Amino acid sequence: MDILSILLFCIGLVFRLTTKLFYPGKIILCIDFVVFCLRLMAIFTISQTLGPKIIIMMDIFFFMFLLSIWVMAYGVAKQGILIQNDNRLDWIIRGAVYEPYLIIFGNFPENIDNAGFNINSCSMNGTDPMKPKCPVLNENQMPAFPEWLTIIMLCVYLLFANILLLNLLIAIFNYTFQEIHENTDRIWKFQRYQLIKEYHSRPSPPPPFIIVKVLFIMIKSNCYFVICRIRLHNKSILSENVMIFKPVIKTYGFGVIVSV
Repeated sequence: MDILSILLFCIGLVFRLTTKLFYPGKIILCIDFVVFCLRLMAIFTISQTLGPKIIIMMDIFFFMFLLSIWVMAYGVAKQGILIQNDNRLDWIIRGAVYEPYLIIFGNFPENIDNAGFNINSCSMNGTDPMKPKCPVLNENQMPAFPEWLTIIMLCVYLLFANILLLNLLIAIFNYTFQEIHENTDRIWKFQRYQLIKEYHSRPSPPPPFIIVKVLFIMIKSNCYFVICRIRLHNKSILSENVMIFKPVIKTYGFGVIVSV
């Protein structure tokens, strides 16, 4: 997240300095602000009360994998049954992913039966960029809703997504909270150690002044490298000289003769 936030900041700053890319740069900086805020949550690990509770948020990522299967299954099937030959990618994604996701929060769809459908809310041939394409037409040039199928699919989807999966998420949160509450002190000590270790291993100046510290580390490393090369060179010369002038000890009877 550090690399992503700094990279987005640099890209957004460069785009903001140009006239043509001013608005895309603003969008990138807004996304970068979200990444910075999420990264800032790591500082709460220093708190003994809030730190261990952050682990609960990790459960929602595994829950989203299960939820995405049902969202994609219902959304793609519903889009394929109702809409035919729609070439607009944005409206395809809206109908297959966005609308099924909003159903979980109570936004009931109006384009699956004749009860709440309005023919003026859609485009017959899909040429209006502000309206979705109308469902498949019958012989009377009216939307043909296979209500026996779309209503059943919606009921099954709401049963699994709204009731089973959401209650499963609540149960997972409850279990994780109990496990964390029993080991709060131990988890907090590990988190505090990791946070202190992380900040101790990093340069003290904040970006973009961190470049000064990086240059200092590079110069210091190069100096150490040069000194080590000189020491190794001197050591090799010294060892060669020692081998040349190494004394040879010979013994003859009771006498000792030392020769160089």
